[in-house]
Amino acid sequence: QVRLVESGGDLVQPGGSLRLSCVVSGSNLAYLYIGWFRQAPGKEREGVACISSADRSSQYADAVKGRFTMSRDIAKNTVYLQMNSLEPEDTALYYCNAVDQWGVGSWGQGTQVTVSA
Repeated sequence: QVRLVESGGDLVQPGGSLRLSCVVSGSNLAYLYIGWFRQAPGKEREGVACISSADRSSQYADAVKGRFTMSRDIAKNTVYLQMNSLEPEDTALYYCNAVDQWGVGSWGQGTQVTVSA
């Protein structure tokens, strides 16, 4: 069973940066389709960024393009989300999600990002 543990969330001022981490256990990261999602209070969970296990291409939501960068370290079995130029609208609970080769999905517990002056 895949287990995901996120960290790195914090309170940051507008324009600031944060790097979130998601440590993966129970499977080799190279075989997983993995992504970052977020959920703000009163809103539905939305996709932020993802990396395909097939071609290692990454995709981003329009709201974060040019500001967020997702990367992975296969040796550490960890994925990262570098978030720059943060805006109050980025405030949310950020989750890591992974789907294995059998189509089974797993979620982490989330890490809180708050952007406020």
